[in-house]
Amino acid sequence: MPEQYSLGTQADFVKVAHPDPSFRDAAEEACRNIGTMVEKLNTNVELCESLRKLLDNKSVLDSLDPETRRVAELFLIDFEISGIHLNEEKRKKAVNLNVAISDLSSDFLMGSSLPNRIDVSVIPEHIRSYFSWDGKYIQINGLHADCPDDLVREAAYKIFLYPNDSQMRCLDELLSSRNALAQLVGYPTFAHRALLGTMMKTPENVMAFLEKLSNKLRERTMKDFEMMLGMKTKLNPMNPELLPWDPPYYAGVLRAEKYNIEPSLYSPFFSLGACMEGLNSLFNQLLGISLYSEQPEKGEVWSEDVRKLAVVHESEGLLGYIYCDFFHRGEKPPQDCHFTIRGGRLKEDGEYQMPVVVLMLNFPQSTKSSPTLLTPGMMENLFHEMGHAMHSMLGRTRYQHVTGTRCATDFAEVPSILMEYFASDYRVVNQFARHYQTGQALSKPMVSRLCESKKVCAASDMQLQVFYSMLDQIYHGKHPLKGSTTDILRETQESFYGLPYIPHTAWQLRFSHLAGYGAKYYSYLMSRAVASMVWKQCFVKNPFDREMGERYRKEMLAHGGGKEPTLMVEGMLQKCPSVDDFVDALVSDLDPDFETFIMDSE
Repeated sequence: MPEQYSLGTQADFVKVAHPDPSFRDAAEEACRNIGTMVEKLNTNVELCESLRKLLDNKSVLDSLDPETRRVAELFLIDFEISGIHLNEEKRKKAVNLNVAISDLSSDFLMGSSLPNRIDVSVIPEHIRSYFSWDGKYIQINGLHADCPDDLVREAAYKIFLYPNDSQMRCLDELLSSRNALAQLVGYPTFAHRALLGTMMKTPENVMAFLEKLSNKLRERTMKDFEMMLGMKTKLNPMNPELLPWDPPYYAGVLRAEKYNIEPSLYSPFFSLGACMEGLNSLFNQLLGISLYSEQPEKGEVWSEDVRKLAVVHESEGLLGYIYCDFFHRGEKPPQDCHFTIRGGRLKEDGEYQMPVVVLMLNFPQSTKSSPTLLTPGMMENLFHEMGHAMHSMLGRTRYQHVTGTRCATDFAEVPSILMEYFASDYRVVNQFARHYQTGQALSKPMVSRLCESKKVCAASDMQLQVFYSMLDQIYHGKHPLKGSTTDILRETQESFYGLPYIPHTAWQLRFSHLAGYGAKYYSYLMSRAVASMVWKQCFVKNPFDREMGERYRKEMLAHGGGKEPTLMVEGMLQKCPSVDDFVDALVSDLDPDFETFIMDSE
């Protein structure tokens, strides 16, 4: 079973990264076949009975180390949620439902990014140039959220989010199939099934977390909306109402007015080489780790600009390899991601199998006149993805089924989000941010402005995440749903976001995370809450504290999914946080001058 996990991830990677379309198609077929095989194994009665006998034998159970026991219990959960207790006919039905859900998820994902077309005559002539068109049809492939023209954003919003019947049917089928599977195998809702093994454990806990967070955010969110409306009224007095296509643009205008954070002012200080040196220095001080560039063998990499890094510990030696696929290419997917190609595990001969991972980002290539220069957002993304890589490199589990990022979804983003806090700290940034031409250091006021600018309208951004998370919970909650998915969208948007629903739009059909994160989209908020607590309690006084770095490795990074996530958090914080603690950690991040206060108090 653990080997299948690895094979599936490799096929996932080839499906995304291989330059030859025939390989990508073959990998997609392999993913489907592996998924089907795993579902069949998860309903294999003989395998399950062997596992049950082992767990029922007290002397055998007492002889198992905690990780082996945890992995055995995780496999038992896999059997139970796949319907192992059902008769043969129902087990087959469960396998078929799982396969159908996988296919529907792929279809939904593909449909969520397809452009919408509209007759060119419908669009006012003076804004047609903002869109691509062929003389008869205009094609809208996104929300144009940063466009300064209100009418362009409105047109893009209404056209891109106009309901598509086949995508609507696909979502309805996906949600009803997930509900049917959950009920078939004995769970009241799909959310109850999906949240087993997570930090939150039940949908009731998730809803309590989201409702408490929403209540704490409401007043701050309203203030954000008032500020945006004030800016909109100032710039466009003829249109004095804040609408759902406005926040990204007007929040950006407010940031620019209050803090001069034009990316071009920062990019010269964030060359890719300098940022990698910064990461190397941070990991060296915090964890005793260095990154060394290695020459790949012929045929080892899929593009000539992929770099191979060896991760080496000062006393333990080689820990694993990171392949850095950092540069934009035409056929590359736009999202940044981390793939485990080979998970770490303890081999039978006592040696440890080295983990191998790939980081994919989309940076610009260097030019004749300058190296690759990163915007502040790109720099933060690099630190984020390196957090995932270190989770994989420093996992030291017996089984690759639970190594590194193969852990509870609401814990998996903690190490990567924690790295964003390091990337926003002047003491860290000051170690590497140098102008690529003059060698001048990035000033403390510029870093402070960058940090404070992120807090402009941050409450409404977080409220938006609460709305998305709530929508995800309701869709995967009790069925039949109270109305269509669009009815639920309208009601949830107005209750948990605050801006009006726009008739004849269906944002949920573009909510691609419904496919991969069904009932677990809240995980981003949960992971950020944990990362915030770890940062403030363990690293804010000294981001290079080696003792804390070692505790972080021992308590959180080493275990992957081989230990209960709540126990890892408890071990790191040396207390068991409550839901209120998580909510307070997120809300306190919105307060101004947190980093500035820390820096000025030194």
